[in-house]
Amino acid sequence: MRIEHLALNVHHPAELAGWLCEHLGMRILRQSGDPPTAFFVADAGGHTVLELYANPGADIPDYVAMNPMTLHLAFLADDVAAVRERLLTAGAAPEGEVVQTPEGDELAMVRGPSGLAIQLMKRKDPMVE
Repeated sequence: MRIEHLALNVHHPAELAGWLCEHLGMRILRQSGDPPTAFFVADAGGHTVLELYANPGADIPDYVAMNPMTLHLAFLADDVAAVRERLLTAGAAPEGEVVQTPEGDELAMVRGPSGLAIQLMKRKDPMVE
């Protein structure tokens, strides 16, 4: 078995999907609804798929109030500081500074549309390729 997608209920899925595509290289695979209320987006390698949807019949988490270590999307970056600055210029909100872990990984956290926490990372020893 393998995971097909991770679903996130958000207030403005079209805005979040567009922002992730424009600024983090994701692409929309499918959308549904008229007008669209659900978007399936994939990372640049096509390995990870997120469903971003708005379902008012279900609780939409308060991502802004949520500790970023409770839930975040993590993206690999060759230059964490440069990508962080680019995302801040694109409207992301800072969530701390660039840090280095005891294991030698470089990390930074920002908040994108819907307040969703986005982690940028450069692993000293990559876990995936």
